[in-house]
Amino acid sequence: MNMLPYLLLSFALIVSISGVDEKYTTKYDNMDIDQIVSNDRLLSKYVQCLLDLAACTVDGLELKKNMPDALETDCSKCSEAQKVGSEKIISYLIDSRPDYWTPLQKKYDPTGEYTEKFIEERKVKAEIST
Repeated sequence: MNMLPYLLLSFALIVSISGVDEKYTTKYDNMDIDQIVSNDRLLSKYVQCLLDLAACTVDGLELKKNMPDALETDCSKCSEAQKVGSEKIISYLIDSRPDYWTPLQKKYDPTGEYTEKFIEERKVKAEIST
């Protein structure tokens, strides 16, 4: 009896099951987001990396690689620290640095779909906390 079909089916099942709990690396979860937003040189380097205008650091490459998926999946593979950090930096960019936010939005959210959703969720959180 040929076992190849059963092996392929088993492999496909294992791959699909293992992908369910897939998360982004937590290697950079302890980065100080406040330090990044308060240091324009550092923030600018990340923005330039994301916009393909400059070379990326290792952590910048990781961010750039995962950005489209994180947007599409509502950060479903993000750790809690990544979700909090993302909210903090996106809020900062929208509120204080439109010069950075606008080109990032054009590249990663050209329809404005994710930005609109983020702003709406931020409003709801603000209403709940008051």
